[in-house]
Amino acid sequence: MNIREVLGLNRSFIIGMVHCLPLPGTLHDGGDVGRVYAQAVRDAQTLEAAGVDAVIVENMGDDPFLVKLEPGQFAALAVATQKVRDAVRIPVGVDAAFCDFAASLAIARATGAQFIRAAVFVDTVQYYGGVIQPCARECMLYRKALGCEDVMVLADVQVKHTDMVLPHVTVEQSAANAAACGADAIIVTGSAIGIEPAIKTVERVKALVKVPVIAGSGVNSGNIRAQLAIADGAIIGSAMKEGGKIANPISEKLARELVAALRG
Repeated sequence: MNIREVLGLNRSFIIGMVHCLPLPGTLHDGGDVGRVYAQAVRDAQTLEAAGVDAVIVENMGDDPFLVKLEPGQFAALAVATQKVRDAVRIPVGVDAAFCDFAASLAIARATGAQFIRAAVFVDTVQYYGGVIQPCARECMLYRKALGCEDVMVLADVQVKHTDMVLPHVTVEQSAANAAACGADAIIVTGSAIGIEPAIKTVERVKALVKVPVIAGSGVNSGNIRAQLAIADGAIIGSAMKEGGKIANPISEKLARELVAALRG
């Protein structure tokens, strides 16, 4: 099954997060890149065994984030993505955080990953590192230039851990703009990791756009049915880790419980 089939399923889907440990050159780099790759592969295999539909490989351990990856990060994220691709049969995506769409697309093109996540697609936002400008035009042109228009772009709107520079812009406007710019799916998040999006916000976006709408934070075994009664799918990471701690490996028990909470 490919990612287009996953997004087009007549049932709700779950995309699991493979949170890489800190990559080379970042503040918390532990110096053992082999451990980074090994945990990424184990997490992906655990998620696949638990029944998720796809996974995203992300450099989540690299906080504090720059908008663009540095060379050491780029190389290691590419290798991690390739190793995950080789280890599982479900679709694999890549998210070069905070919003390095060019790195994500280049890695997808080189590794055969099927989709990327673009955190700041049509909004102008502020985070602790400064202001991030929207990337939609450059992202879609670069995707075409790389010859990988089959790589799907999952775009956040008014993404978590940021504040809108233009707060009068509604989430409906952001979603409509993202869809008009070619996003293959829209991601709606809460304000931070572990905080679910408001159901009414998901409903408003779902009523407006024709592309799939994905709940992108805070979905867990207790709220997944309520969230996915509206959203088409969910991206889930911390809810499948002991204590919700990002650095912990995926727990097969928690992952299976979460999938069972949705599918019975």
